[in-house]
Amino acid sequence: MVKIRLSRGGAKGRPFYHVVVTDQRSKRDGRSIENLGFYNPTAAGKDKRLELNVARVQEWVAKGAQLSDKVAALVKEAGRQQAA
Repeated sequence: MVKIRLSRGGAKGRPFYHVVVTDQRSKRDGRSIENLGFYNPTAAGKDKRLELNVARVQEWVAKGAQLSDKVAALVKEAGRQQAA
């Protein structure tokens, strides 16, 4: 099954996540099919906290991809950002 989930990057104590489409059997930071954006939980000042290609996420979900819990919350947040 294909999942849309977070892949961790960044340094110790400074996490940075990529939102990726991947096979559920692959490792957390392993091979991914497509990169859909990023999430920076420690963003401060003018740094972007979230950038996500919502249209591509919806296309993958229409094909049967499953969202992780955190990614589902981030998609909802990104939708609110685009509406404002």
